[in-house]
Amino acid sequence: MEAIVLAGGLGTRLVARLSGVPKPMAPVAGRPFLEILLHQLAGAGCGRVLLSVGHLGAVIQDHFGASFRGMRVDYAVEEDPLGTGGAIRLALAQTREDCALVLNGDTFLDADYAAMMRFHAGAGAALTIAVARQANIARYGGVVVSAGRVVSFAEKGRAGPGWINAGAYVLNRNLAWPPDLPEKFSFERDFLAPEIGRILPAAYEVEGFFLDIGVPEDLDRAQTELAEY
Repeated sequence: MEAIVLAGGLGTRLVARLSGVPKPMAPVAGRPFLEILLHQLAGAGCGRVLLSVGHLGAVIQDHFGASFRGMRVDYAVEEDPLGTGGAIRLALAQTREDCALVLNGDTFLDADYAAMMRFHAGAGAALTIAVARQANIARYGGVVVSAGRVVSFAEKGRAGPGWINAGAYVLNRNLAWPPDLPEKFSFERDFLAPEIGRILPAAYEVEGFFLDIGVPEDLDRAQTELAEY
């Protein structure tokens, strides 16, 4: 099992709290948030993780080096910011297996990632999206799931319960990217949204805890809610 973790974000909404470290290295319950994600991956049996780094990437490289809890750690380095899509495409080209798990470096999802990989293998899809049930989808926007596939997205702002894109994916290494995509692009906005009807991603439904540390109030929540992980 191989995984990619997107760890190159600027963290502009947290800049006052980061003290010279990139957002995925924000301290949570006494350790960098990224360590929590890597512990999850190690526990799922991941053998190799590619950390996609850019802004302050040397901080991450110096901290983790070439291995973590028995996993090999390699780096996909963005010389210039590539957006989530460009970063995924760059890292995916460096993978060795038929498919890879992809995680956002600022999002925690209490999911069984080994089971998600098995689900993807049996789903017959080029892409699987983890979808999480939330009591209120207004901040995140929703996803519409039908017959086990993600068929459309709902814009942010619509209140009420539903499924959201939980920021965890399994991608086939030979995923067909549209030929007109620029080098820098958003995976969600520029690829998933316009291509959803062509790709029809499989929906891996997760009822577990979800937290995005991208805003100060949720980083504060993480100090207690992620202390056990």
